[in-house]
Amino acid sequence: MKALRWHGAGDLRLEEVSDPPPPKPHEAVVEVSWCGVCGTDLHEFLEGPHMIRTGPHPLTGARPPLALGHEFSGTVLALGGEAAGIQVGDRVTADPVWRCGTCYWCVRGEYHICPKSGSVGLASPGGFADRVTVPLAGLTRLPDNVTDEMAALAEPLAVGLHAVTRAGVGPGDNVLVVGGGPIGFAVVLAARLAGAAGLYVSEPLKERREKLLDLGVTEAFDPRETDVRREVFLRTGRIGPDVVIDATGVASLASQAVATVRRGGRVVLAGVGHGNVEIDMGQLVFYERSVLGTLGYNFDIPRVIDLMSTGRLDASALLTGRRSLDEGAEVFADLARDRASHLKVLLTPKGL
Repeated sequence: MKALRWHGAGDLRLEEVSDPPPPKPHEAVVEVSWCGVCGTDLHEFLEGPHMIRTGPHPLTGARPPLALGHEFSGTVLALGGEAAGIQVGDRVTADPVWRCGTCYWCVRGEYHICPKSGSVGLASPGGFADRVTVPLAGLTRLPDNVTDEMAALAEPLAVGLHAVTRAGVGPGDNVLVVGGGPIGFAVVLAARLAGAAGLYVSEPLKERREKLLDLGVTEAFDPRETDVRREVFLRTGRIGPDVVIDATGVASLASQAVATVRRGGRVVLAGVGHGNVEIDMGQLVFYERSVLGTLGYNFDIPRVIDLMSTGRLDASALLTGRRSLDEGAEVFADLARDRASHLKVLLTPKGL
């Protein structure tokens, strides 16, 4: 079968590889329909390894080279065990998180922070391939009215939903989202569903600001030209936003978020960054602000699919490109040169 495999920074190769072996009891094999290019994939391509281990992964045993891709939809080819409501031939998406199932966090249902956890496409061969092995526990069957393309967006949307849930966004809250990329979009959609009244975004790219305004955000600011902290402060009755969610992973913006949120407010860091954050402790203690991290999702992908199925969540604005897996290396190179042109690009091994 074909697979777009990461060999090292700047080195992606479309290769012929062996089919996945028969699934173990905790696994399933899925024939891929669509798989999205994530910012994490792009970071691994540009400057990895970050989340890819150079040696064998403790749960999967996999090591590079391996196919990237963890945002996918497809059809079940084989089940290693029983999965409630799912049979061979069903269309599915999958929570790609591998988990040990026995540690303190797994038994509490917090599998996404299992110390041994890793993701399909980073800790095992991923969805930029004809077929992929996935965690059996992560399968979600797709309703007839959710297309394969939209289902491939469920993973990044779940990241946004989980961040908004962690932030405790409720009806009437004022929310500032820092960063209008794919995760920022997902956060905006989830915050709107949660009932946010004022929904503000800080995003330097004009095209993304315009798309966000079309989604119904209250205002979208260019932080290069506007003092976003001051403007949101004034628009919220000189109080400040109840919640600031950073979707960039930029360390300096995290410290700005703390200074921007209202007294007693909540800051959630949803971007995956690699720097150190400097925070004035007085900004936290004297104003009783909270800072929370958020990682991926925790049983959020089925919630996203239900929201899509009932018409509450329309993510079509997030999808900006469809390409063949055969063009995958070229797509990564294009995105590395110009990320502004796209939000979410999907690759398909089935041809266009």
